[in-house]
Amino acid sequence: MDNSLILVIVSIGLALFFDFLNGFHDAANSIAAMVSTRVMKPHWAVLWAAFFNFVAFLFFGVHVATTIGVGLVNPDVITTQVIFSALLGAIFWNIFTWYFGLPSSSSHALIGGLLGAGIAHAGTEPLIWLGIIKVLAAIVLSPLLGMIMGMALMVVTARLFFYSTPQRVEGWFRKLQFLSSAFISLGHGSNDAQKTMGIIAILLYSANLIGDQFYIPFWVVIVCNFVIALGTCFGGWRIVKTMGMKITKLKPVSGFCSDTASALTLALATMLGIPVSTTHTVTGAIIGVGSLNGFSAVRWGVAKNIVWAWVLTIPASGCVAAAVWYIAGFITSSSTAPLYHAL
Repeated sequence: MDNSLILVIVSIGLALFFDFLNGFHDAANSIAAMVSTRVMKPHWAVLWAAFFNFVAFLFFGVHVATTIGVGLVNPDVITTQVIFSALLGAIFWNIFTWYFGLPSSSSHALIGGLLGAGIAHAGTEPLIWLGIIKVLAAIVLSPLLGMIMGMALMVVTARLFFYSTPQRVEGWFRKLQFLSSAFISLGHGSNDAQKTMGIIAILLYSANLIGDQFYIPFWVVIVCNFVIALGTCFGGWRIVKTMGMKITKLKPVSGFCSDTASALTLALATMLGIPVSTTHTVTGAIIGVGSLNGFSAVRWGVAKNIVWAWVLTIPASGCVAAAVWYIAGFITSSSTAPLYHAL
């Protein structure tokens, strides 16, 4: 088998490992409210979320995957080495933030890795600034929109059920949380799995394995949704604890409102082809519903640490990806090993 083809296969495997980590890292987004309000036990909650992660491809197109594949860096300059370096940068940041229980964005780690490796390879000229501006704007707008929608839903819900007893309201919303959790799992599976789809598709395109026209092969769609669902099954419990318990105290009503606000924001972004962060959106919604109970109801110290992780994600993963690209280039130039020459 040709060495270049081996490297493509290895890079696809690495992309799927990132997809698995994405589901593992971001399981908290889908189940934090369900677990913290004790509506569902953790092991059942992850299976519930994983199922809707997998079937998400039935409800949305592949607009986000196209943005990742051809909307950030000119596909003509992308090589296997660029993709390989981008994935390592993203994986490093995912593992680092998971270890410290920080709900950072897997999506932005991948984007940062792609930009870092792309700049190391060809400078800033191939960057597609319109796509990058959309991503940067979404870093601010998605949690803000999630927060505003979460607050609005809480206010509307409070007015609608003002004359109902707390016990009756809690009983209703414990059941409704099943729907809101399914909805947010669909949003997570659609937006986040598509990032890996875009990476694999551009890898195949750059290796001339899918012809002259860029598109997302159907088998890539199925595999990526399956792998992210598998990652969700294993769940990142450190981050579940941060999202569901440390930011603010959630009840079934507030859990339903935060999940629904997050899911609506994700659905809007996915239909517009904008690769937003599920983590950012969910965190914003949780802060929004929590803040209605008073400023002190939100643990702002935890929120500050989360924001710092958001700010650092793209540059940190980009720097790691650039370093990997330079190291690979050094090995290529100094080694006679065929595998490295194929890079």
